[in-house]
Amino acid sequence: MSAHAVTEIANAVLYEGFILYPYRPSAIKNRQRWTFGGVFPQTYSMQTGSDPWALQTECLVQASSVPDMTVQLRFLHVVEREVQQFVGQAGEEANETSWHAVEALAIDEREYVSWDEAIERDIEFHATALQNEPTDPRRLGFAFPASSEREVLRDKSGRIAGALLRRRHALDGVILVSSVVAAPGLVRLRVRVENSTSLFQDECTSRAVAQRAAFASTHAILRLANALFVSSIDPPAEFASAARATMNEGWWPVLVGDEGAHDTMLAAPIILYDYPKIAPESPGDLFDGTEIDEILTLRILTMTDAEKREAAAADPRIRTLLERTEALTADDMARLHGILRAPAAWPAARAALYVGSRVRIRPKPGGDVMDIVLSGRIAIVEAVERDFENRVHVAVTIEDDPGREFGMDRFPGHRFFFSSEELELIGAEATP
Repeated sequence: MSAHAVTEIANAVLYEGFILYPYRPSAIKNRQRWTFGGVFPQTYSMQTGSDPWALQTECLVQASSVPDMTVQLRFLHVVEREVQQFVGQAGEEANETSWHAVEALAIDEREYVSWDEAIERDIEFHATALQNEPTDPRRLGFAFPASSEREVLRDKSGRIAGALLRRRHALDGVILVSSVVAAPGLVRLRVRVENSTSLFQDECTSRAVAQRAAFASTHAILRLANALFVSSIDPPAEFASAARATMNEGWWPVLVGDEGAHDTMLAAPIILYDYPKIAPESPGDLFDGTEIDEILTLRILTMTDAEKREAAAADPRIRTLLERTEALTADDMARLHGILRAPAAWPAARAALYVGSRVRIRPKPGGDVMDIVLSGRIAIVEAVERDFENRVHVAVTIEDDPGREFGMDRFPGHRFFFSSEELELIGAEATP
């Protein structure tokens, strides 16, 4: 099992929705944060009847003996970052009366904005001898203390200009793990996390306040040592009814790691398929897996300088995203435009067909006159498209066509469509 593949997906889930395009705190869709995998304090959840105070997953395990399992619970601990302007006298020692809270502060060429940051939290629970009833679960409590820290900001001359005050709420929670025999050789496993953080009465009325005591982007990685997980999406026929009987609340379990491995499950707050992967063409995290990298990248490049300054001031991760996007080359952009990986018709292929690939046209027998004319010609892939009947078509232009630019501009007569079976990769992309 590839630990790197699991970590890649888990980190993508951890920061899914962390901030959405246009990546500015002032954007309406960034006014309410942490929309995936939120586990709120029970008192707030019960009083408002809205956000959940627990998440739960159930999955099936093939085991001839009692399974041993490790639960790795991961979430973001929200940190309130308040920008403060220094209002004391020059040269005097700063104290609590020297600061005034502001939404934003510019110091030299750098801008600072008030914002909610996050700390990654990771708790491991080694649960052994699990064959007990769900009413008698194994328990692991965890807690993180409250804190308050001030980072002083100085200008180029060394004078105090402001500060960043970071405050985080204390967190308390519990992981509960149990199992029950579902059939001979089959165990139904349950993992649950609950938020038992205490809140003052006035903190129970505002979601913005309560979410600072919540577990954000909560998910769990489940690992087995002496048993096999059963796919919840595509279980064997003999386990289908048992899979339908599992109860998942806010979490969806999928197999992760190397294709075909059954020793690791990811309980995610977003619906994924088994063995999800990050596309190698993706240049980095865009915090919005429901969007297409190419579309988001093009939108980022159209942002104004003022919008980029506001986004960069929000979080170092956004600053890195902007710098990475502006550094993309034409080849990087072409790789984002479309790709077809190792079609079944290429039994020896281990490469991918993408925009810019050089191919040799090998039309199927019985084609039209253009198939005969183009047979054996070298072409360049310009797009990979799918029709309403879910068939894949590859658009190509002929490499030595003097009017190839018309084909690149989608003019008929210079742009031709073939199925993947009719194209043979050549050059560096080909597999010997």
